[in-house]
Amino acid sequence: MSNAALACTLIFVAVTMVLSIRQKLGLEKEIAIGTIRSAVQLLAIGYVLHFVFDSRHPALIVLLVLMMIGVASWNAGGRAKRLKGLRLRIAAAIGCTEAVTIGLLLVLRMIEPTAQYIIPISGITIGTAMIVSGLFLSQMKREMETSRGEMETLLALGATARQAVQGSLKRAVRASMIPTVDGMKTVGLVQLPGMMTGMIVAGADPIEAVRYQVLIMFILASSAALTAMLLSLISYKLWFTADSRLRVTEDANR
Repeated sequence: MSNAALACTLIFVAVTMVLSIRQKLGLEKEIAIGTIRSAVQLLAIGYVLHFVFDSRHPALIVLLVLMMIGVASWNAGGRAKRLKGLRLRIAAAIGCTEAVTIGLLLVLRMIEPTAQYIIPISGITIGTAMIVSGLFLSQMKREMETSRGEMETLLALGATARQAVQGSLKRAVRASMIPTVDGMKTVGLVQLPGMMTGMIVAGADPIEAVRYQVLIMFILASSAALTAMLLSLISYKLWFTADSRLRVTEDANR
């Protein structure tokens, strides 16, 4: 794609901003900021990847993956800022998911141990884990409001914190995985996913593109499940005080 063609893609942004102005949605500023940030971030990461691919140094790959985990954890943790230690737990869940996913891919020799494979797949894995973490926390915040009476009753009857919150954890895990599961049900029928589309546009054989996309879809599913379950296991105590009482809703949800 030429620079002129790339510049022409701003037409789509302009149309969105015009519609926002016409409908008085007040989204013009957010759209403009999002456009600038996405362009700058993508261009910057493009140069970074170019350097990492050329150097082929394992330390640079690890550093880049750690950076992605840190940014993802910080972003997802914004859903429940007042819970101390939450971002560290999110980072742990995402890190474990990343380690298991990439570890299996390398051990089973499904991908080559090079930056060209590890970094893009890590980005997909970590990105999915970040979204799932955010959805999980959002659902937990709602559970703390709607099921508070039920949990306090269970605690009063002698239940442990884990027993009292178990039902809410299950609902939060299920809710966080719904987009991934729905995407798997309709992939290929409603949409052609990004990797498959990119490979086809680049001239790859459609069947080969499908094989890689199947791999990615299965990675997305496992990443979502691992992250949601791990996060539920290591974070539920944050919603309780040291003596197993529910934290004040306002403090936990801000």
